[in-house]
Amino acid sequence: ARQKWKVGCEFFFRAGSGHFRDDGERGGRRLPRLGGRAGMAAAAAGAGAGAAQEKQFPPALLSFFIYNPRFGPREGEEENKILFYYPNEVEKNEKIRNVGLCEAIVQFTRTFSPSKPAKSLHTQKNRQFFNEPEENFWMVMVVRNPIIEKQSKDGKPVVEYQEEELLDKVYSSVLQQCYSMYKLFNGTFLRAMEDGGVKLLKERLEKFFHRYLQTLHLQSCDLLDIFGGISFFPLDKMTYLKIQSFINRMEESLSIVKYTAFLYNDQLIWSGLEQDDMRILYKYLTTSLFPRHIEPELAGRDSPIRAEMPGNLQHYGRFLTGPLNLNDPEAKCRFPKIFVNTDDTYEALHLIVYKVTVAFLSRVTDDTKAMSAAVCFMIDASIQPTLDFCRRLDSIVGPQLTVLASDICEQFNINKRISGSEKEPQFKFIYFNHMNLAEKSTIHMRKTPSVSLTSVHPDLMKILGDINSDFTRVDEDEEIIVKAMSDYWVVGKKSDQRELYVILNQKNANLIEVNEEVKKLCATQFNNIFFLD
Repeated sequence: ARQKWKVGCEFFFRAGSGHFRDDGERGGRRLPRLGGRAGMAAAAAGAGAGAAQEKQFPPALLSFFIYNPRFGPREGEEENKILFYYPNEVEKNEKIRNVGLCEAIVQFTRTFSPSKPAKSLHTQKNRQFFNEPEENFWMVMVVRNPIIEKQSKDGKPVVEYQEEELLDKVYSSVLQQCYSMYKLFNGTFLRAMEDGGVKLLKERLEKFFHRYLQTLHLQSCDLLDIFGGISFFPLDKMTYLKIQSFINRMEESLSIVKYTAFLYNDQLIWSGLEQDDMRILYKYLTTSLFPRHIEPELAGRDSPIRAEMPGNLQHYGRFLTGPLNLNDPEAKCRFPKIFVNTDDTYEALHLIVYKVTVAFLSRVTDDTKAMSAAVCFMIDASIQPTLDFCRRLDSIVGPQLTVLASDICEQFNINKRISGSEKEPQFKFIYFNHMNLAEKSTIHMRKTPSVSLTSVHPDLMKILGDINSDFTRVDEDEEIIVKAMSDYWVVGKKSDQRELYVILNQKNANLIEVNEEVKKLCATQFNNIFFLD
């Protein structure tokens, strides 16, 4: 294991290496001494009243396109290479020119690295990211660098592009997510080609990405986009067994169900899917489907779908996908189709999401909070669910899930009171386990669809990303401690496929005291996980 310390984000020392290195030099080139957000903050502080004239513009999506160089190999056929281009209003020749430039960059970099050609291209004004998810199918995302607009002495605006603010790993991960989300709902590019040729593939790409690109919030992308992890709900053994028993009963009663996933309060408890499939389905559920249904619940419209029926418990369950009203004989039973195990068995499934919301009174804040349990039932796409099936599922799942959700809520509150975890956490941290994709963050507060709100300054999030980039360059375990210019301490630990990032607001602490604080955090939050000292 190795240790590094960074002070003021300008110098670091690696134990055992016996030398200091100026951290302004990375990858053989020197960066501006006051580059990045830390430099911006320092410059703004010194500028006094002049800083008020500054305008900041976050990164923005300039263009996004998908092409295949094999589809237009001859001169005059270049337009055939382009399968999708955003924004569509761009003139045809400019599209062809931009795609041709990307093709040339890929070919040029392939000379030096045949197996891993271009991943990103840095320019003053923007950054281009490349991804080849399937052979010869290239996805390119062009992101404008953040901008600071200042007023010159003669009153004219002066634009400064913050070239070093974007982290390659973050936005490369966002581009990979774009493909994964497309594949979840449409299958692979190659399968579309087999089903209906280039025409069908173009139609699917247009239909999906026209809507999906509008949900990208590039200004709030960070370390969690690199991990693409899953937040797991903490449970005691007895409650977990109750859930396992519930799932077994449901799969036995509803024999056409192929896979099941159980979530509580947007956190995963159980899944029958493969990890990579569940990872992208989880992202869809928590950033798109669930947030879309929060407003009706808060407005009090999350009442039973139908009145209490004889011999049936009244419950508060409803379909998030499928029929809106089970009493309507004309109700449409349309469920989204998803594709899983695309590398081998290539399964097409209907996704049925059923949710129950219960309320509890918090003893700490003395207000009522809504807790929800959601079950995802996946059935073979060759079977079309009928309204009768939906009514049967509602009558079987609804009452039992309502009782189970209340039990989980009660047990969770007991555990919180015992541990005292309702209080504001003393530490800000992000934890990720590469083996089971488990992630935990006290930094992020996901309140709105697709937007990741954080409780710390963007400068500190940038440092977390820099530490993560350092971790990927070495295989062995490592620890990095940073003293930021804002006097925060930032610690990164990499040990046995696990990563932990901690932010401490202890201005006068020294390295030994910071190390002790991190040990306390590991003892309280991760007492059953071994982190190398």
